[in-house]
Amino acid sequence: MQDIISITDGVARNPVYRMKKPINLHIGKGEHIAIVGPNGGGKSLLVDTITGRYPLLMNEVAYDFSPSESEMVCDNVKYITFRDSYGDSDATYYYQQRWNTHDIDETPIVRDLLPACADGELKDALYDLFGVEAMLDKHIILLSSGELRKFQLTKTLLSGPRVLIMDNPFIGLDAKTRDLLHVLLRRLTEMTRLQVILVLSKTDDIPEFITHVIPVEDRTCGDKISLQEYLHQRREVPAHVLPEEKRERILNLPYGENLYHAEHIVDLNKVSIRYGDRTILKDLDWTVRCGEKWALSGDNGSGKSTLLSLVCADNPQSYACDIALFGRKRGSGESIWEIKKHIGYVSPEMHRAYLKNLPAIDIVASGLHDSIGLYRKMQEKDRAVCEWWMDIFGIADLKDRNFLQLSSGEQRMVLLARAFVKDPELLILDEPLHGLDMWNRRLVKDVIEAFCERKDKTMIMVTHYQEELPAVITNALYLKRN
Repeated sequence: MQDIISITDGVARNPVYRMKKPINLHIGKGEHIAIVGPNGGGKSLLVDTITGRYPLLMNEVAYDFSPSESEMVCDNVKYITFRDSYGDSDATYYYQQRWNTHDIDETPIVRDLLPACADGELKDALYDLFGVEAMLDKHIILLSSGELRKFQLTKTLLSGPRVLIMDNPFIGLDAKTRDLLHVLLRRLTEMTRLQVILVLSKTDDIPEFITHVIPVEDRTCGDKISLQEYLHQRREVPAHVLPEEKRERILNLPYGENLYHAEHIVDLNKVSIRYGDRTILKDLDWTVRCGEKWALSGDNGSGKSTLLSLVCADNPQSYACDIALFGRKRGSGESIWEIKKHIGYVSPEMHRAYLKNLPAIDIVASGLHDSIGLYRKMQEKDRAVCEWWMDIFGIADLKDRNFLQLSSGEQRMVLLARAFVKDPELLILDEPLHGLDMWNRRLVKDVIEAFCERKDKTMIMVTHYQEELPAVITNALYLKRN
């Protein structure tokens, strides 16, 4: 059988990017691969080697893209990485940019970023699947994280790759779109020569068109096995993985001083948000009372993240709305930072904006001051608190590692510790389990559940997966697209 991609005893020239053992990998014509493994196990390192990003010592990666007209890797292999799924991150992007209307005109619109496609049938199928027509005239900065994923998938598939590599393609998509993407990818593999490689942290939704699995763990590339063999030997994650000792530590955590003790945490009265001629939220009334745990859901682009940006005081339009937080009316004299001191927050926008290559413990410590990056010297008592939460999340050994050298899943765990580090009264978790492996997903749910058992803790959580919701949920709000 023709090997479309082949690596024999592959060792990266740069020791920083080496796996623990030489890579031996052969992907045959017609095979569709899932690369699976724990966070930090080396999945992205393997893919970067496959795509030629890291040159090898002796035996370079061998490609055979026939019958493709081009032999160039860049023409035949397209890779949608974790950060790509949140948009094209660069130094010009900043955390609140999506909510600031004065920056919108300087960003391109979707129509201008999509390539031409000779295959009209493929274009129509993609536009229909992802609702692209409705996005064409929107500025890229206004897309939700789910819409950005749809845009990136459309842009990449329109280019007609021979091999499509996707990092966790289903996260951030609503249930209907996930199901349709499964169907579309299967159809494309049946109707075209496209071969698919999926990099998956969440391994309970491997599509049925996948033929083989390559496990990667402890920076070691395992043998390629059939999907059936992998499913047969896959280990189940226990119902709970947080050690009881750590759960008790969370439950017995002393309460801080200067708490608000408000009966109403969030009050929105007839709130409407518009960007240009598009209405995101219309006449929304919503009250969150102390101790409630809300599940916030809705299709991609329905306004979930916009709603949370109002609560977190990140959206300038919030000051034109009738909003009260912790019983204090917005605009009545309180500072943004006074409000933020009582809120712990993690979101796709935050992860996208965090391009700070600081030690992981400094990233966690920035949560104490609500900054993107750490701009003041860490005190010893702050360091102890950061180490305490990093231990709870099982990432104590990452504290001195630079953030941008961590895997996307490890980065997400660091940002979660950042959200909890000040023991907030209001916890806002916008798709917190993105990119986490099955063990860490269960661990984070355990931490959330233990944290929310404490007195007067309030939570708002966004997810597109019902099984991600912790057992403590008491209320639900579903947003519909306008």
